[in-house]
Amino acid sequence: MKVTSSNLVYHELIGLKVRLLSYTDMKMTGLEGRVVDETLKTLVIETVGKKRVRVFKSNGVFEFILPSGEKAIIKGDLILGRPAERLKRLVRK
Repeated sequence: MKVTSSNLVYHELIGLKVRLLSYTDMKMTGLEGRVVDETLKTLVIETVGKKRVRVFKSNGVFEFILPSGEKAIIKGDLILGRPAERLKRLVRK
């Protein structure tokens, strides 16, 4: 299945470029980089300077840039959980 903005929440996020559009800690808003790890509640983002920052999914609004170049804006609450668990939610619907 091709990754699009409408089905991104059911796909793997590791490797995608991401930018924080808003976050509870205003210092983190605007952070850009690539997702290098994902846990149940967090994303690890590697910034341009190779610094790794762990952010809580539920605290932010993320803009992901898909491999096709399409941009997808996702509220963090929608991507809570492990990728396999998010896929199970799709199957149950």
